[in-house]
Amino acid sequence: MNRTDLRELHNIAHFANLPSILKDGILSHNSARIHNPTSIANPEVQEIRHSKTVPGGRPLHDYSNLYVSARNAMLYKVLGLPDSPAPRHLLVGVLGVNTKVLDLPDVVITDRNAAASLSLFLPSPSGLERLDKDMIFARYWTDEDPIVEMNKRESMMAEVLVPDKVAPGFLQRLYVCCEQAKRAASGMRLEIPTTVNRGLFFNDIGRSHD
Repeated sequence: MNRTDLRELHNIAHFANLPSILKDGILSHNSARIHNPTSIANPEVQEIRHSKTVPGGRPLHDYSNLYVSARNAMLYKVLGLPDSPAPRHLLVGVLGVNTKVLDLPDVVITDRNAAASLSLFLPSPSGLERLDKDMIFARYWTDEDPIVEMNKRESMMAEVLVPDKVAPGFLQRLYVCCEQAKRAASGMRLEIPTTVNRGLFFNDIGRSHD
């Protein structure tokens, strides 16, 4: 992947957390605890992340995490799509983040979900060269071979890890699934442009939010 392949990075956030995110930035797991945020994370995955350290760096939970693309298995789960136990009424948005965060000190890039056992931790921005663009931006991760499917699923969750927080100034846009969600965001008087992006939220597989 080249840097020119990236228009932005993504963070998946519950609507309840948006006011504090827009005020204080996207905080690392450890930094956010004092705010008692509404969690959309898988507790089992968080346990893995809690015990993991970035090679040559800090505990993984000391980094705020961004996705190269939020159209991935994490978002699919939290939206409550067919194979998910999550409630379907979750108000979830995707924040578009300026790629200039790649140039901040000590930023790390992973070639797949940082919790995965095979994940590589790479320096930013040069680590982008190790990412598989076609894999990350694929429409689906399903495959008849379970090993191949796991590799696709993990690779589509490639991350950019920013120490402590992503400052509010890097937040460019909020993406939502539908007009109903956009109206809900507007009612919160969030000072960020809000855009409906149906493809990002898997509406191209026949799920309607309106």
